[in-house]
Amino acid sequence: MFSVISMNWRGRPLTSVEVIVSLIAATSTTTGLKIKAEQSNKVYACGKKITDEELQKLRILKAEIHPEWNYAIRPHEL
Repeated sequence: MFSVISMNWRGRPLTSVEVIVSLIAATSTTTGLKIKAEQSNKVYACGKKITDEELQKLRILKAEIHPEWNYAIRPHEL
């Protein structure tokens, strides 16, 4: 969806969060898929660190091409 969103706001100044959210929300594809977007005002904690042990427990699947950039984090199977 990012490519479709990028094409939708092409050439428009991204001057505020409200403008960005409205442009994302106005995005649709030629096959009829529509994007819903809204701004969250939730406050998230900054600077939270995890231990090396916690990092090792994550199920990170790296892509073959540029694995340092392209990866997925999957849930553990029950």
